[in-house]
Amino acid sequence: MPTKTDLKSKTISQQGLQPRRTADRIAAHLGAWATKGVLGHFKPHEDSELPPFVDLDDIAAQRTAPIVGAMSGEIAVMETLSANLHLMLASFYQPTKERFKIIIEGKAFPSDHYAVESQIRHHGLDPENGMILIEPPDTDQAIIETSHILSVIDKHASGTAMILLPGIQYYTGQYLDIATITAHAHSHGITIGWDLAHAVGNVELQLHKWEVDFAVWCSYKYLNCGPGAIGGLFVHEKHGSVDRMALEDGHVGYRPRLSGWWGGDKTTRFQMGNSKSILHDTWSLQTNEILDFVPIAGAAGFQVGNPCALAICPLLASLEVFALTSMSALRVKSLSMTRYLEELLIPRAAQGDDASEPYRIITPSDPAQRGAQLSILLKQGLLEGVMAELEEQGVVVDERKPDVIRVAPAPLYNSFSDVWDFVVIFRKACIDAYKGQVQHKDSSATMAGAESKGWSQIK
Repeated sequence: MPTKTDLKSKTISQQGLQPRRTADRIAAHLGAWATKGVLGHFKPHEDSELPPFVDLDDIAAQRTAPIVGAMSGEIAVMETLSANLHLMLASFYQPTKERFKIIIEGKAFPSDHYAVESQIRHHGLDPENGMILIEPPDTDQAIIETSHILSVIDKHASGTAMILLPGIQYYTGQYLDIATITAHAHSHGITIGWDLAHAVGNVELQLHKWEVDFAVWCSYKYLNCGPGAIGGLFVHEKHGSVDRMALEDGHVGYRPRLSGWWGGDKTTRFQMGNSKSILHDTWSLQTNEILDFVPIAGAAGFQVGNPCALAICPLLASLEVFALTSMSALRVKSLSMTRYLEELLIPRAAQGDDASEPYRIITPSDPAQRGAQLSILLKQGLLEGVMAELEEQGVVVDERKPDVIRVAPAPLYNSFSDVWDFVVIFRKACIDAYKGQVQHKDSSATMAGAESKGWSQIK
C-alpha cells in the first residue's frame, strides 16, 4: 500500500494496487531469463514457482477462468483490451446486406466506439447507418434501464449483426444485466459481446452459463496488474471448436479469425509450415506434409503473437491473491462496503439544492445494478478544487471532467475505515471548494459549454 507521502508525490496513477508478491514473480522471471535463456521456454524451472515461458499464458488463463465464470479453454491472456476487441470484431462481425448494424451504448468508452466505427468502415459501410446508439429516453438521467435496452434490440433486430455493451458502464458505474440482455439478443439471432474492463475482479460473472459469445477486458483495474497490463478475452466454447476432419477434407473447420502463429496447434507451432502440400526443405533435404494453420481449440486459438512473458508475471501474482479467496466472498464485502459509502454520503446529498448539497450520486442505488464504484456528480465548478484537496490528503480517486469523480472501494484491500476516512476528507473538500478556499487555475467552471446533469454529462 503506498504511503501518504508516496501519493502526494504523484508517483502513482489511478490503477489497482500492486500485490506484495508481484516484485518476487517478476524477479523470478528475470532470473530465469538470465540463467536459462531460450531454454527457459521449454524446460521446467525447478528453482522458481513460475512455469516454462511457453506455458505462462495457459496457466494465467486457467487461473482467470474462475474469476469470470468460464471454462479454462474459453479464456486467452493476450494483447490489450482494444486490440482484443478488434480481433473479436474481425471474427464475430460478419455483416450481410440485410443484417449489418452494430448496437452500442451511446456513451461508450471512446476506444470501444472507435473500434466499432472503424470495423464498420473496414467492411465498406457507413457508420451513420451501421451504428445504433442506445441512449436513455430521458437525457437528464444517466442510467439506461434494461427494459429500454431490450426495446432498442427489438426495434432494430432485423437489421442488426452484433451488439457490444459494457458489463459496467465506466462513467456511471451501472452494472448491466448481462444474462438477460444476452439471452434477449440470442432470441433474435444476434451475436453479443461485452467489454468487462470495469467488471472483471469487481462483480461475480458467469460468462459460460450466460452463453456470452465473447468478452474482452483489461487487467490494470480490479485485477491489479499495473499500467498497460496484458488483457484477456473470453470466447464461448461453442465458437472455439476445431473440426480436424473438415480441415483434412480441405474445408475451414473453425470460426473465421485473424490468425497468428501463437494461436496455432502447439504440436505443430514450431514446424514452420504454411501450406497443405508436400514441402521440400532444400536446407535439410527433408520432405514433410504440413497442414495449413490449425488453431488451438478454444479461446487460445484466437491468439496472434507470442504474449510477453514478463507482462504475464504481474497477472499471475495477482491471480494468486485472488485464489486465496473467491469472487462470491469479495462481492459480499463489496456490497457492504459500497452501501456503507453510500449511506455516509446520502445524508448530505439529500438535503436540497443548496450549499449543503454540493453533489449527488448518479450510480444506481440498487446494489444489484452496481459494482464497487459510486460516481459522484459535483456541482459545476467544484471538481478541480475538490480533487486538489483530495490529492493533498493522499486520497486517490478518479475524475471525469467536467464534474464527476468515481470512488471505488476495492474489497480485496480497502477497509471500512478507508471508506470513513474518505468521506470525512471528501466532505471537507466539498465545503472548501464551494467556499472558494481551494482554487485551481483550470476550474471546470470556466469550461465553455459544460453541461450540468444526466446523460448529457457523459463525454
